Amino acid sequence: MSTRAELERAEGELAAAGVASPRADAELLMSYVTGVPRALLIVSARLDDVQRRSYRELVEARSRRVPLQHLTGSAAFRYVELDVGPGVFVPRPETELLAGWAVEQASTRDDPVVVDLCTGSGAIALSLVHEVPKARVHAVELDERAFGWAQRNLDGTGVDLRHGDMADAFEDLTGQVDVVVSNPPYIPLEAWESVAAEVRDHDPSLALWSGEDGLDAMRVLEQTAWRLLRPGGVVGAEHADAQAVSAPEVFARRWTDVQDHRDLAERPRFLTARKPQLR
Repeated sequence: MSTRAELERAEGELAAAGVASPRADAELLMSYVTGVPRALLIVSARLDDVQRRSYRELVEARSRRVPLQHLTGSAAFRYVELDVGPGVFVPRPETELLAGWAVEQASTRDDPVVVDLCTGSGAIALSLVHEVPKARVHAVELDERAFGWAQRNLDGTGVDLRHGDMADAFEDLTGQVDVVVSNPPYIPLEAWESVAAEVRDHDPSLALWSGEDGLDAMRVLEQTAWRLLRPGGVVGAEHADAQAVSAPEVFARRWTDVQDHRDLAERPRFLTARKPQLR
């Protein structure tokens, strides 16, 4: 079977399984197996018997909705590559905008102290040390398996990574932080059936579910950020597109400059707020 035919067969199998981007996934898996860039697959890729068998096994696994990144073992995020696999939340492209906001905020300060709450794979923390070398970055993760992946990704970077709950994390940094950033769990428990199989069945529960309205973790985050930030410090947190009003309301009582931001698909995606200056 030719490379083109193999790709078309895989695309059909993935489409029938309900994979959102069957052609792209078929190409990415073939590129992973052969080492040939996606753009050159048709002209350059020639699968031997071992590669063909491996490729078909990966396509079959993807058709069972195993996340693509779990099959390839890596996920791209802004300008870095992360090791990912079972037990850790796969970083999403929409979170790159929140990370970009944190990078911008840290870049404006001379000696920025940044805390990444619910770091997961370490994606935001790694982006921060990569793009803002002067930043002192701290990160915390509660889930034990996810913490292991964060260790793997952040080892040797200088990030102060800790295993624990964001509710009482970094008590030694109280009132000393410039930027708090977080992609917390925010899916309401009642939304179980509407969540994609790749997420529901493979991402860790601690990274997904957050009470009846999806904002339990956001309320904890608000309290922790208030404790950690110095006056004038800022917080940014991702939320579901249905929480464009309810998530910022968590910060409305005592924060200033509370704003909501949209992602590249024009969906509400993350909020930002500032701790008031002392008078």
